[in-house]
Amino acid sequence: MSLRFVLLATAAGLAFASPAFALDRDSDFDMLEIAQAAPPVAAAGRTFSPKSMCQDQLARRIGNRAYIKARLELKPEQMAAWNAFEKASDEANTKSNARCATLPAEMKDRPNYVDRLSMEEDAMKARVASIEAVKPTLTALYVVLSPEQKAILDKPRGMAGGAMRRHGPR
Repeated sequence: MSLRFVLLATAAGLAFASPAFALDRDSDFDMLEIAQAAPPVAAAGRTFSPKSMCQDQLARRIGNRAYIKARLELKPEQMAAWNAFEKASDEANTKSNARCATLPAEMKDRPNYVDRLSMEEDAMKARVASIEAVKPTLTALYVVLSPEQKAILDKPRGMAGGAMRRHGPR
């Protein structure tokens, strides 16, 4: 696996992660450096699919939300807040899915620097819009959680949290 692929996959993960998941993200990446990283160039007939990568990230986001719901063990009185958060997340995911559909199914040639920068900018704008759409309902849900449930939600997950657990704080 090439370093460029890892950087691009990491950037995509940061760009398309769940809004609830993103609130505990700590990233040391410089967006300009990520934009400079090219998607993997086709080697021996292999291609890179931005559309597929986007759809995979969306599936992970949906799975992460299901995981969080199961771990929180919500009480009946908390379900209204969860349902509002879930509805907002579903709406954000629908927009993300529509964005995924606009991406190329495969890329054989390396995009130029300006195109890569534009792709990163578009991904980040979509990310911010998703966070802004979900944050009010997530905040309302957080208020009704018990301290134990908040600890579950506050626990870092994913790459940033894993790096912290393996290597300690930076």
